[in-house]
Order: sequence, then structure tokens, then C-alpha cells
Amino acid sequence: MHITNEKIHKGSGNVFADIGLAFPEKVQARAEIMFLIAEIIKKRGLTQKQAAKLLGIPQSKVSCLVNGKLSMFSLDHLFQLMNSLGNDVEITVKPKTKAEKQAKIHVLQLA
Repeated sequence: MHITNEKIHKGSGNVFADIGLAFPEKVQARAEIMFLIAEIIKKRGLTQKQAAKLLGIPQSKVSCLVNGKLSMFSLDHLFQLMNSLGNDVEITVKPKTKAEKQAKIHVLQLA
């Protein structure tokens, strides 16, 4: 049996921050929106070809979307795709609370 002295670190809740990416909250928001779009496609039982037609993008881009290829989609493009699926995207800007060390980006899905 091989024993190592690896330490376990508790994550911050944002894997992109934990691995040191620049602008991790923005990347996290894109990932969350991509996940929501993929879930909508799945819940509607759409094939990638059907989703592509509805979204106005090639089927290969739908594949990238449902497989989480973050680099393929800007936040703005994801908002457009959400609209194509019949969803409003609402952006709320508010001051951070005094308890927060820094302002943050948060994605909230309403039913």
C-alpha cells in the first residue's frame, strides 16, 4: 500500500477560482447558463439537429454546447440562445453587501 501526504483542500464553491482562472465568476456564470440551456434541450426531448434549427446555430455548435465547451460561447451569445428557447434573461445590478469582500456574479434560475 502506498500512502502519500496529500492534503485535501475545501473548495471555494467555484472550481474556476480554485484552479486559478482569470475572471472565475464570469466563467462560472457561462458554465451555469450553458448547463441550463442543455437541460432545456434535454427536457424538451430535442435532438441536436432540432435544437440547432431552433437556436439558429450549426449542429456541431449544439454538440459543443451540451458538452460544455465554454470557449465556444460568449455570455452574450448564451443570452441570445436562452431567448431563442423562449426564456427571458434578466440582469440585476445592485451594490454588494458590507459583509461581502468583493462584488460577485450570480446566476439564478426562476421556474
